[in-house]
Amino acid sequence: MSDNTMTTATTALTGERADLFKTLANARHFLRYTAKGLTDEQAQRRSTVSELTIGGLIKHVAEVEDQWARFAVEGRSAMAWDGLDFSNPGPELFEAFGNSFRMLPGETLAGLLDTYAEVAARTDAVLAELDLDVSHDLPSAPWFTDTRWSARRALLHIAAETTQHAGHADIIRESIDGQKSMG
Repeated sequence: MSDNTMTTATTALTGERADLFKTLANARHFLRYTAKGLTDEQAQRRSTVSELTIGGLIKHVAEVEDQWARFAVEGRSAMAWDGLDFSNPGPELFEAFGNSFRMLPGETLAGLLDTYAEVAARTDAVLAELDLDVSHDLPSAPWFTDTRWSARRALLHIAAETTQHAGHADIIRESIDGQKSMG
């Protein structure tokens, strides 16, 4: 399926839902485009001073999108870090967070892109059906100033996160072989 092809569940979307879908589809397209033609080795390559890689970013964005789309439906229990004590984090928390940004042994770029496409399809189905005003308590975490988010806010967060990381991936890709997503 093309990144910009609407699924059957989303072809009838109008108004705000259509705008949210198109925003998500556009952000996903640019992130996926940065990986076009890369080998697994290139997708794992750190090409800037950052620890970030294109494969790691795709993996991270897929995981984040999956959690926030599930949050929109299920609430805070969908968040892997619900209930963690951030005042005294152990090394396993830092390792798990770091691994969410890395291609680990046995992971391939093709596999990560397939997972990302599956996550996107599930999110699109949620977007097509869910009441955007439903809200849930957020898990306790030092980065939240709010206590609740609506499904709409979670979907907007997915779009913002994807767009931000697509920009990171574009810089990384340009450093690998000069290819740019735009310009």
